[in-house]
Amino acid sequence: MPHASTQDSASPPPVIRLLGPCEVTGPLGTAGLVGTRQRVLVALLALDAGKALTQSRLIDTLWGDDPPRTAVRTLQSHIARVRQALDACGLPEILVTRGPGYALHLDRDHVDAHRFESLVREARADLPGQQWSAAAQRLDEALALWRGEALSGLGDDGWATAERERLHALRLAAAEDLWELRLRLGDHVSAVGELERLVAEHPVRERLIGLLMLGLYRSGRQADALGHYQRAAARLADELGLDPGEQLQELHRSMLRRDRSLDLPKPPSTAPAQLPAATGHFCGRDAELAGLRGWVPGASIAVVSGPAGVGKSALAVQWAHEARELFPDGQLFLDLLGHDPDAALTAAEALTHVLRGLGVPPDRVPAEPSEQSAQVRTLLQDRRVLLVLDNAGTADHVLPLVPATPGSALLVTSRQQLSALVVQHAVHAVELDVMDPAGARELLGRILGAARVDAEPEAATRLAELCGLLPLALRIAAAKLAARPRQRIDDLVAQLSGDDRLGVLSVAGDSHGIRGVLATAYQALSEPAARLFRLLGLHPGATFVPHLAAGVAGVSHGRVRRSIDELAAAHLITEIDSDRYRFHDLIRLYARERALADETPQARAEAADRLLDWYRAVSAATNTALSPTRTRIVPAIVHQPEALPFKAESAAAVGFLDRERGNLVPVVAHAVELGRFTVACELAYLLAGFFGRRGSGTDRIAICRLGVTAADRLGDAAYAGLMRSALGVALNAGRRYAEALDVLAEALPLAIAGGDRRDEGHVHNNMAIAHAGLRRFDEAAVAFGRALELHSRNDPAAVAVALNNVGYAEVQAGRSPVDRLSTALALAREVGNLPLEAAVQHGLGLACRNGGDHEAALRWLRDSVDTYRRIGDLREVPGGLADIGATLLVTGDHGGALAHFGEALELSRAHADRHVESVVLGQVGRTHLETGDLAAAREHLTAALDLRRRVPDPYEEAHLHRWLGVLAEQRDDAAAVAAHRDRAAELYAAANARAEAAALAR
Repeated sequence: MPHASTQDSASPPPVIRLLGPCEVTGPLGTAGLVGTRQRVLVALLALDAGKALTQSRLIDTLWGDDPPRTAVRTLQSHIARVRQALDACGLPEILVTRGPGYALHLDRDHVDAHRFESLVREARADLPGQQWSAAAQRLDEALALWRGEALSGLGDDGWATAERERLHALRLAAAEDLWELRLRLGDHVSAVGELERLVAEHPVRERLIGLLMLGLYRSGRQADALGHYQRAAARLADELGLDPGEQLQELHRSMLRRDRSLDLPKPPSTAPAQLPAATGHFCGRDAELAGLRGWVPGASIAVVSGPAGVGKSALAVQWAHEARELFPDGQLFLDLLGHDPDAALTAAEALTHVLRGLGVPPDRVPAEPSEQSAQVRTLLQDRRVLLVLDNAGTADHVLPLVPATPGSALLVTSRQQLSALVVQHAVHAVELDVMDPAGARELLGRILGAARVDAEPEAATRLAELCGLLPLALRIAAAKLAARPRQRIDDLVAQLSGDDRLGVLSVAGDSHGIRGVLATAYQALSEPAARLFRLLGLHPGATFVPHLAAGVAGVSHGRVRRSIDELAAAHLITEIDSDRYRFHDLIRLYARERALADETPQARAEAADRLLDWYRAVSAATNTALSPTRTRIVPAIVHQPEALPFKAESAAAVGFLDRERGNLVPVVAHAVELGRFTVACELAYLLAGFFGRRGSGTDRIAICRLGVTAADRLGDAAYAGLMRSALGVALNAGRRYAEALDVLAEALPLAIAGGDRRDEGHVHNNMAIAHAGLRRFDEAAVAFGRALELHSRNDPAAVAVALNNVGYAEVQAGRSPVDRLSTALALAREVGNLPLEAAVQHGLGLACRNGGDHEAALRWLRDSVDTYRRIGDLREVPGGLADIGATLLVTGDHGGALAHFGEALELSRAHADRHVESVVLGQVGRTHLETGDLAAAREHLTAALDLRRRVPDPYEEAHLHRWLGVLAEQRDDAAAVAAHRDRAAELYAAANARAEAAALAR
């Protein structure tokens, strides 16, 4: 269409015809161009459509070397009349003034000469790909534009003659191309008549002569073909004094010997090309694509498996498009619909589709699947064909289509693992999981635009998390945002954070929302597997083991194993470690939906009871393995597990709960939510020994707070006191001493009211620990004394604990209570409490160091580390090693100190104990400071200080500033010396370390 027009869009497009008489046809008819010069003017402008021609060029073409004196005015007059003619035929404003010249403002394809040349170019572009029929059709269309002599009636001056000759030469070459294609396509009979006419017009045109000879030869008229050659040779000699060219001579010789190369060539390949379009904005799968690129050549089968919505089909199609050149004999694609057992293709249907794709007519397809499979193998013999089977349900879907010989390849996608394929064939397996965060962000950026994602980076990250990094969910979320370009990403994040995330992840008019896709996978499960899927959806934790699944479902371990294998094979659950599984976040939501919809309230309540009973049984067994005498709470478990998932000994129990750690807080919170308050309190009590052995202060504190909440709602004063006491212990372990004192102050009157002197003694003991942690040693001594008084009457183990804690507080105050700690050690050994024995040994080492007996100090500290290692309490080992290193540092053994600090640093990092890590880094810095390595000292002290700001401890931070002040002094940095000393003094004062603060003030 012209670039500017006032005509209705339904009007016929304007056409300027130059391949014959010059004509202009508009929506209202043919333009009335009067005289040769008006037609020449239109022809000149049309041949350069869209470009401006200057007045001087137009004048030179219209009048040659002798223009009239009024040429410019006359040209303008012609222009005006042409405009009137164009207006009259419905083309106003198409002839425009542009600078010092004029132009026709229209697309070049609306000029028949340009359209002709464009079609010829397109036809020739089809030839390398052997698209002969398409090329011939374009050439037919191009030649049909001609209506006679080009530029007819425009005179014979130099411009018209040169352009006319150029166009006629193009026309003749296009005709030769067309009839060569007709001969290739087997249309030699009809070609002969037209070629005879063309040869008559161009009797010495050798290419036309050769084409006519070939047409005659293929029509069975060899003699006529040879006769044409003889006449052409004679004419060339008579008229031009030339022999025929080498190409024409070789054609003549080939006809004389009836060369097979002259026979009709085979038709161009009709190789199937059934691949669907590649998924838009494909990204984030570089590693998986690289794996597939390395597959061919190799195993003839590749299987891409993964959960619904993870992008299996997108990956397969993306790679298949990349690899098309490896399979020149075709690419077949078939959706087996295996995710829906009712709609899945049968073997016969799949084989029929493949045979039809390979060119077998419907009436030649065998009826029996075995015969169809054999025919497929026959057709693939010695060919390079790619078969892409999407959504395979079982290995039986795939086996009949496996190529029998190298060359062809089979790429399968499935939600199942298709393990049976591996039994019979070499399979390249690609397990597809969700995207990584970077890939998810890239996908959002490609769909929404990088600017929109970069404008809300935190919201984009949270959006990806709420989509579970699942490609389908990410695309749905991005599609919703793309449809509303003004909506903030954060607004959609808020919607997804609500109660119906699966509902939000759907698009109107699209049946492939997350819920619909997961439904197809769920409906394909056996009933036992579907029930287990539902019940596990009620589990509040992130992972589960088969023992838990058996307990929740109330079936044997053997039976539940079969259902777990089915769920894993369908990629509805994922094995993340040996015998430990997890749901994808969105799949877990769907499983919970199905449980709420398909299970009765009674069944759901029983499943919850079974789950909580299983965790109580596991926690009770761990408590017994760690502390056999700790029996204050013994749960009454209704649904006892068939078997525990670990051996009944401490190392195995602790190791199992290490792997369960991420589930513990959610399970206790779940008990509170369900109103199982007694269960929540029991779990908080039973897990205390595990957390005491392993640390994880944040989880321990969270569980104890839940225990306090449960006890308060239960209205049981004994539990309320016990849970507050447990929370105080947890806060002390987390070095949150002020908070611990507040909670223990609430626990103390409850313990006194309960009348249990042991409880009261434990509260006083823990309050003393908190006071000591805050360096309030006088208050600590009073509280320890009260605890000792209460325990001395009935509990030797508690007496030993109290003596140890009193001694440790004295050690912290700089004293050397060796006698008190020796008494505690004897009592710990008497009651057989190895963890307490190790703690007392550690205290004795520090007491001896305070007293100047470094040899004894090292002996006790090493004994403590050995004991901790022997009982498997490895979390206490880094602190012991650090104190050995500090003692060696006092003796001047810098090498030995650094060796122990290095081991302590490695272990503290392994246990994520940031407090000990910071202490050790500071000691390493102090050691380098003493040896004069100021650069290393600065590096370690600065690292320790950075870490200490994340785990506040004023006393330890003060040490670091004091040492940094010494470092600054050695560097002659007076300002830094003052700043660090002032800060150290301030921190010592805040930590109640008055002596240290006073020393710095002097």
